Parts: sequence; C-alpha cells; structure tokens
Amino acid sequence: MDATPNAMIRLEGVGKRYPDGTVAVHELDLAVAEGDLVVLVGPSGCGKSTTLKMVNRLIEPTSGRILLDGEDVTKGDPVALRRRMGYVIQQVGLFPHQNIAANVATVPRLMGWDKTRIRGRVNELLELVGLDPDHYADRYPHQLSGGQRQRVGVARALAADPPVLLMDEPFGAVDPIVRDRLQAEFLRLQKEVRKTILFVTHDLDEAVRLGDRIAVLREGGHLEQYDTPATILGAPATDFVAEFVGGDRGLKRLAVTPVSPDDLEPLPDGGVGDAPTVSLPSSLRDALAVMLSSDKGFVVIGQDGQPLGILTPSGVHAALRHSVEAGVH
Repeated sequence: MDATPNAMIRLEGVGKRYPDGTVAVHELDLAVAEGDLVVLVGPSGCGKSTTLKMVNRLIEPTSGRILLDGEDVTKGDPVALRRRMGYVIQQVGLFPHQNIAANVATVPRLMGWDKTRIRGRVNELLELVGLDPDHYADRYPHQLSGGQRQRVGVARALAADPPVLLMDEPFGAVDPIVRDRLQAEFLRLQKEVRKTILFVTHDLDEAVRLGDRIAVLREGGHLEQYDTPATILGAPATDFVAEFVGGDRGLKRLAVTPVSPDDLEPLPDGGVGDAPTVSLPSSLRDALAVMLSSDKGFVVIGQDGQPLGILTPSGVHAALRHSVEAGVH
C-alpha cells in the first residue's frame, strides 16, 4: 500500500471485472497527494479511463475501496459525489443550447447558489482561463474554437471550487499547436488553484510535461510503475515501462531535469561576450535549445541577473548522469 501522506484520493485494491470475465482494472492501489497532478498513462485497453470513471462512480468498481479525503465514496450518493469533483473530457460536453455563462454555472446552479454569486464566479473563472467574460459570456459553444471550448470545460469543472479534478484526455481533440498552448495555460492555472488532479492521457510527452507523478498502466489495468516523471524516464522499473517510454527517454528527461549550479563550468577569463544566457530556474531542455541556436557552443547560466557559469554539451550529459545516480526527482 502506498504510504503517501495527505492523500486526497486513495484507491485500495480497486478492480473492475465485467460479466463476461474481462478484467479492465486489476486490484489497483494508488494514492494521490493533496495538490498533486497525477497522470494515468499507458496503451489502449490498460484501464486508464475506467479507473478515472470509477473515482466519480460513472463506472462502479467490482472490488476495493475508493477514498476521497479519507471517506469511502463507494458507500455514498454518487450524484452528490460528482458535485464534489470537477470532470473534464476530450469532447468537452458543453450544452449547445446554453451560452458560455450558463454552461460554466451548471453545478453552482444545481447547488442552489444565488444569481449574484453565480455571476461573480462565472466572470472570475472565465478570466482565470483567459477568456474575457465581456466578450465570451453571452456566446454559444458553436461560436468558439476548439481550444476556447476546452477552456470553458475547465472553467465549468472549477465552478463550485471542487477539491478534485478528473480529466480524461482533455486536450486530445485539438491540433498540436493549440494543445501546446492549452498545456502551458493549464500549468499556469494549476499553480494558482492547486487542485488535486487525476489526469488521463495516452501521450507520454503530455504526461511528462504536466504530471507531478505518473502511473504507468499495462493491459488489464495492472500498475507497472508510479513515480515522478524524472524517475520513470531515468530508471524504468520494468521492461514494459522501458519499452513504453521509448529509447529516446534520455531526450525526454531533459525537460524534467533542472539546471544545477553544480553542472556548470567556470566563466572563461576573457569573458563571455555576446553569449546566450539562460536564467535559473530552467530545465536542461530549455538551456540546450538556447545553446543550439547559437554558434558559441555553450550557454551562460545566470540567476538574479548575475552569471554563475557556463553550461556545455558535456555538462548537459553529466547533469543527466548525475540525476540518475543521485535519484533527483
């Protein structure tokens, strides 16, 4: 059993077996700490979405317990449970005949909030997800782009200020450029609201970019590894995980390994001239990207406006090795 302290969501031996004998999820133990974003990732048929839907009981588990903030939710009212959780899906699911304000207000309206409170919350959330309420509140879903509809879906999920968000491939239906922007916007949003999030994706790059921790599942709903992105990429626990994360996992780890002053070489005696500079905190990927755009062969790493040293290609390689050896997460 995972001993994660302050677990907001805890799955204890949770399983789903269908009448024909098909096992979708096999005795899953998983704990999600309060304020963490945990990503469920794996191939088709590994039980990712089934697990998510068991947490809010859109699918009933056939075994085990699901605890929300210590309370066994399998014994209570599923409708009341869902009002305590935000839920975002790939196709958004906005009501086409209602304007954006009414869509965002769905749960607060069901909970009996007064109109003034609802209006204030709707405006607050639209601003939070980057949509001007004066411009978008009275529009209808068909008048918005796919990325804008996805933002409305996130706003609606946050409307009643639930402690938990469940997100099932929320950015999977948009093009890569919009997806990248939505991911960046969502990371910004999570820093502000710090919800406990269970997030499903089939895209490992998305999992690495967004997740505090990643749960890698294989067919039949078996949990293969549950750890930080850096550990999963740097030290796969099983052959399945190693194959799933791919032979380029070293490149992926650049995005989740921070530049450390310990990885730097001293500033050259003659100065660095017009060499490119990257400020801490930054990832190795960010630093390498800047390095490759220059003909200097290195990048200056600075902090608070002061240069600390230079990062070279050999320094990037050494930093990756150190992160594995030291178990840096």
